[in-house]
Amino acid sequence: MGVVTTTLDQALEWARSNSLWPLTFGLACCAIEMMAIQASDMDISRFGSEIFRNSPRQSDLMIVSGTVTKKMAPRVRRIYDEMPYPKYVIAQGVCVIQGGPYNQGYSVVLGVDRVVPVDVYIPGCPPTPEALTNGIILLQKKIRGEADR
Repeated sequence: MGVVTTTLDQALEWARSNSLWPLTFGLACCAIEMMAIQASDMDISRFGSEIFRNSPRQSDLMIVSGTVTKKMAPRVRRIYDEMPYPKYVIAQGVCVIQGGPYNQGYSVVLGVDRVVPVDVYIPGCPPTPEALTNGIILLQKKIRGEADR
């Protein structure tokens, strides 16, 4: 019989990283790629994220994808504030990272990180479901304290 030794913090980090409850916040094209990660060939359930939540109070991971406008920004912040602690944010796609092809528009926020703190950036237009999978793996490593960035 094997013996496992760890600290309480390490056990909590392991549990948190392996049971992320994502909240969908799809604002444009990238949302289609975000939905594709729930398909059987991508199998997001292996990361403990089987069901995307519709309530911020039941989520600890917000995946923001698509162009954030100045009118939408306060709503993004309010939903983020309603999430319980600890909470994490993934920015998926070039539009949400820096405005994308719409960055010259008067109503576009040039990055969701001006509204909420972002833990992982996933560039692309749109990023593939595999890129989102890699972003979730990176977030899990950050939660466990294994990632450099």
